[in-house]
Amino acid sequence: MESTSPLCRRLMFNSWSAMVTRRPLLRLAFTLILVALAVPACSSQGEIFDGKRAYEHVVAQCAIGPRPVGSAEGRKTAEYITTTLEDLGWTVEQQEFLYRGVVGRNVIASRGSGELYLLGAHYDTRPIADRDPTDPTQPVPGANDGASGVAVLLELARALNVDKTGAEVWLAFFDAEDCGNINGWPFSVGAAYMAEHLSVEPVATVVVDMVGDTDQKFTWESGSDETLNRTLWAIAAGLGYEHEFLPRIGYAIIDDHVPFLQRGFVAVDVIDFDYPYWHTTQDTPDKVGAESLQRIGRVLEKWLEEEIPSSH
Repeated sequence: MESTSPLCRRLMFNSWSAMVTRRPLLRLAFTLILVALAVPACSSQGEIFDGKRAYEHVVAQCAIGPRPVGSAEGRKTAEYITTTLEDLGWTVEQQEFLYRGVVGRNVIASRGSGELYLLGAHYDTRPIADRDPTDPTQPVPGANDGASGVAVLLELARALNVDKTGAEVWLAFFDAEDCGNINGWPFSVGAAYMAEHLSVEPVATVVVDMVGDTDQKFTWESGSDETLNRTLWAIAAGLGYEHEFLPRIGYAIIDDHVPFLQRGFVAVDVIDFDYPYWHTTQDTPDKVGAESLQRIGRVLEKWLEEEIPSSH
């Protein structure tokens, strides 16, 4: 049970105090009512995914600065993610790995019990904006390509009723995704490390990447699991998002779902790859929409809370 905030308690007290100060029986009744009703009424526990809250996480990450693997800003972002999740009651660990002399760290949060479902996003950003027409040597701010997926998972951590899923849910925040084709690095180093070291097979893995574009259009990533794609897109249609979730094959993407597919796991990549600011210095928070984050967050929330329990 969530405890009431000081503000909630203060507001409730002020509304009753004048009536009960001189009447002992009413004071007793007032106390009993507070015990029975105040906690649920002022609970800080959210039940519905809030795109505006998610957008605040986008802004907070970008305020740290560009976040390439191995950088001080990357470590600060990992701590931001860890602290946020721990404050929400999740069990969190940082999984360190070494690649080409650079230390990376995945952040993995867990909650619940039962069969395992894994949701992932990368939090690192590309060290050079190699598609930028003006200055391709500058780092990418990574508002959509990085921060948007992380923001969705952090808000989902607040809103999700894990008990309702009847499952164990892991939220994985991958490092070292976005150095691909730079100095001989591949993509998805952190996700590959996690996939290789898993001792349990997830029932399903959903990666969210570049999900916050204000002009949001999702198609099926062609290498992803077809059945899971259809399930997620059907949920989106039921929520009225048929104009943003288009049930047809789109791009083939090398992304953080690939290492899980290579191990034979069920995995999909939810990504809007038609993003004109990809790998440029213009990938900034003003290109991300709270409404877009809301849509993908609600789809994941509904999938976990309603579709998964019904399949058991």
